[in-house]
Amino acid sequence: MSYSCFKAYDIRGRIPDQLNPELAERIGRAYVAVTGAKKVITGYDIRLSSPEMADALNRGLQAAGADVYDIGLCGTELVYFATSHFKMDGGIMVTASHNPKDYNGMKLVRQESRPISNDTGLRDIHDRLDEPFEDAPKAGTYHTLKAEDAYLDHLMGYINSADLKPLTIVTNAGNGGAGLIMDKLESRLPFKYVKLQNDPNGEFPNGVPNPILEENRAVTAEAVIANKADMGIAWDGDYDRCFFFDETGRFIEGYYVVGLLADQFLRKAGGGAVIHDPRLVWNTLDLVEAAGGRAVESKTGHAFIKERMREEDALYGGEMSAHHYFKDFSYCDSGMIPWLLVAERLCQSGQSLSSLIDARIDAYPASGEINRTIDNPPAVIKAIEEKYVPDAESVSHVDGLSVAFAEWRFNLRMSNTEPVVRLNVESRGDKALMEAKTAQLLKEMDQLNKANVA
Repeated sequence: MSYSCFKAYDIRGRIPDQLNPELAERIGRAYVAVTGAKKVITGYDIRLSSPEMADALNRGLQAAGADVYDIGLCGTELVYFATSHFKMDGGIMVTASHNPKDYNGMKLVRQESRPISNDTGLRDIHDRLDEPFEDAPKAGTYHTLKAEDAYLDHLMGYINSADLKPLTIVTNAGNGGAGLIMDKLESRLPFKYVKLQNDPNGEFPNGVPNPILEENRAVTAEAVIANKADMGIAWDGDYDRCFFFDETGRFIEGYYVVGLLADQFLRKAGGGAVIHDPRLVWNTLDLVEAAGGRAVESKTGHAFIKERMREEDALYGGEMSAHHYFKDFSYCDSGMIPWLLVAERLCQSGQSLSSLIDARIDAYPASGEINRTIDNPPAVIKAIEEKYVPDAESVSHVDGLSVAFAEWRFNLRMSNTEPVVRLNVESRGDKALMEAKTAQLLKEMDQLNKANVA
């Protein structure tokens, strides 16, 4: 059996050739063999194949002797929450996030919702699959567990309800799972909602729920404008990422949301550590310092961010890819907490989202992440480094290559999950400089690629 569905951070593949119920059951058995878990939370997303996959996973967990606590149809963050809240030994979410409808997968955690990735057990689970399995002397039990009410109460604890005022908010669940939670939150908040693609539908009739794709943004942007909304929010399929649109319908790059959330958290706490990724940093550093916080750089990727957050006891961590992590959420990522905090900020400040963001874009214009398919990524990155490093003020290899000059900087890195090189460029208040340096680097990368750098 092929195990190509095992990735760096999770399990993900096409149904049924890369992932199927037989393999799902074996993964459940291997999970228990590797982790020793006795009590495991399981949940599944809205994909048509998810209930069958979850049932097979549960059978494997029980056969290996683990008691299963099934929270049913949910988002990934509800598995994270329930694993910690109910003090379980681990949790597994059946989901393929924003992948096409013929895909499925799993995200796995240990106690306290600590991530299981290649370096922390996922490779061991992969390697255990080909060994024979024996049923445990006593099969594990199966239970259903209601976690949603406690989760909703927890979400509301991040904001001061007394500060909230009526706002009009466009929400786009992409026919994923976010609509189910938004319907439950509605009665707890004073906001008016314009709900798009709110009903869960594993057929994805409006396309794959991935707001990173530009072609998926227009429907939300247009609804914001048409309804004169204060902001728009869109989620991916398992809603562990959320994306923002200001009142003009403009899509807000995740980099600037990281700074906004860091500032909001530090205002509440009066200081503390904030974890950020190395791709774009100057805006975050500026805001964190001004709010009395301490910015700590971490390698990109949820497993790295979560580990560093624990090491630093950080309040918040953010990636420009729209993953946002919270200390009081077991250092895990949530797609619901960020929009609640942004809405609270709009109510407290009386400012529009565009005015909050515009000042930051003007101060630190950025290219956004640009992907290029490169035949020999290490050689191209090395050649770029050799050219730019001699005149640089600082160089870092925390994640890929980061090179900073007095007025601009760039990060160039290979993707952890795709065969591409990712470029990010930013400057200090000079958009023309940022654009010129971005064009220059892209041209040089293309030339090096065509020259087939050895």
